[in-house]
Order: sequence, then structure tokens, then C-alpha cells
Amino acid sequence: MTIREQQELWEKEHLSKYASLSCESAGRDREEPQCDIRPVYQRDRDRILHSKSFRRMKHKTQVFLAPMGDHYRTRLTHTLEVAQIARTISRALRLNEDLTEAIALGHDIGHTPFGHAGEAVLNEICPEGFKHYEQSVRVVEVLENDGRGLNLTKEVRDGMLRHGTAMMPATPEGRVVRLSDKIAYINHDIDDALRGHIISEDDIPENFRKVLGNTGKERLNCLIHDVILSSMGKADIYMSEEIEKAMFGLRAYMFRSVYTNSVAKNQESKAQNLLKVLYEHFMHHPDQMPHEFHELMERGDCSLERIVCDYIAGMTDQYTIALYEELYVPKAWKVY
Repeated sequence: MTIREQQELWEKEHLSKYASLSCESAGRDREEPQCDIRPVYQRDRDRILHSKSFRRMKHKTQVFLAPMGDHYRTRLTHTLEVAQIARTISRALRLNEDLTEAIALGHDIGHTPFGHAGEAVLNEICPEGFKHYEQSVRVVEVLENDGRGLNLTKEVRDGMLRHGTAMMPATPEGRVVRLSDKIAYINHDIDDALRGHIISEDDIPENFRKVLGNTGKERLNCLIHDVILSSMGKADIYMSEEIEKAMFGLRAYMFRSVYTNSVAKNQESKAQNLLKVLYEHFMHHPDQMPHEFHELMERGDCSLERIVCDYIAGMTDQYTIALYEELYVPKAWKVY
């Protein structure tokens, strides 16, 4: 019996009856030999972790555009916090941690530079629309690995796609990630807003603090415990009515006070205009995109608009600004 088979047997014997077992996965689009050490979801997690798209998230905006401080979240640190929360919940509920972590690590891998501001502008100017959760799946199906994709299991891709849609993920692990994403960003965005002096702790409505806690640590502890206790022994993932109402009330407060705050967002229109210029540039000069995008054009299975979005969505904040400067900002003449 291989190490992988031993782990699959352990899952059968120890995980919840509601957990997604590795040996019962619906599989991959392209069949491939099994690993002798790692079950399928562990392999998926590793493939995401070692991908270029995953590494680029360290230089993509979470809330504050290209922040200069060392402690503001980026898209990568957000992803790691989602993964940790989701793993804590999955372990307590005896769900499949490997599947949970793979979905969590991949859920934002298709996000644009400049966060949701970048997503909004690509959705506006691309005739086919743009959603980061759809792009995350496109990254792992098409764009990574020199155009071959990562060939992930259907369960991982389902969880990545549905974390941001009205549809619920097919697995309890995917539903854990969907909820953990909200728990993570509400709480760490409060922390970043406090650090940036956008809000103070006293600004947070007292009725939410009374239910969820007066500090980030208390609120995280409250929310995670509530999901675990509400979901224990059940086929789905739940929150209690009181806690869920308070969490979504806190989320609405964040949209009013931080996500649309003129001080926090005063550079976003510049970033969006920059992306519009780059989009139009590469629509008229597709030959200037890197060679892997030429190969996508030669395959002919998607539009030029989609391929230009692929290129722009994969950029980091810094690369986008540097590329714009290279293309459109004049440089002083000098003799070399």
C-alpha cells in the first residue's frame, strides 16, 4: 500500500461523513497517474502554491492601493489568512483540510492589479465582462504552466469559482472557504483601516461590537467559534442568526466607511484610467504582449479582448505602473 493510499484510508476512517474524500474526487479534465505520496487535493494545493500567479499576489492590492507600509495586507496575505481560518474550521468539523486549503489558496489567484477597482474597470471595458473568480479558474485551467493549466480537480475549481457568486460551492469545504473569505477580509480590512487612520475602534457601531467583540482578536474568535458550533454534525456550513446578522452589518459598515471612503480610495480613478489606456494599447498592438499570449491568439479559442484581459489581470500593481511609464511617460534625453 502506497503512502497516498494510507492517507486515503485514514480519511475514510477519521473524517466526517460529510467530508469530501480524496479517493472519491470527480477527477481532472485530463487523466494522469496518481502520486504515490500525495492524495489529489494535496497535489492541487501544491500546484497552486508553486504557481507564478500565486506569487504575484504579493504585489496586488487588497484594499489600499500599492501601500507603502510593511504591515498592510496584500492579496497574498489576505489569501493566507483565508486559508488559515478555513483550515481551522475544517479541522474542527473533520472536513478535508487539503481540499479546503487548495480552494482557499486559489480563490483570488485571478485577481487584477489594484484590487476590486481593477476588476470593475475590466468588467466595464471588456465586452465579455470580467469577474475575478471566473478569471481564477481560467488561470488554473488555461493560463498557468505555459498554457497547459494546472489540471486541478473539479472540486477545487468549483470552490474557487463559487466563492464569489450567488451559487453555493458543491462541497462543504468550498462553503467553508466562501464564509472564511468574508470573515477574513472584514476583520483584516478593519485592522488596515485602523492602521491607516481611516476609522477608529470607537467608530465601529456599538451594536456590532457588543455581539462580535471589541478587538480584531475577539471578533475573529467569535465568528470562527460560531461557524464551528453552528455546523457541528450537520451537512452544511452555518452561522447563528445573531452572529450572521452582526457580521453582515459590520460588512455594510465597512462598505460605507472604508471601501468607498474618499481618503482611502483617492487614487483609484487614476489606477482605473491607467488600465483603460493599457487595454486600448494592447487591443491595437497585440504583438507587444509576451509570447505566451501570442500562442493563445494562435489557438483561436478565445477573443483578443479576453486575451488582453488575461495579460492585464496577471500584472502586479508595480508592473502595471512601470509598463505605463515605459509606454507613455517621456524620458529625459542623455548621452550614454
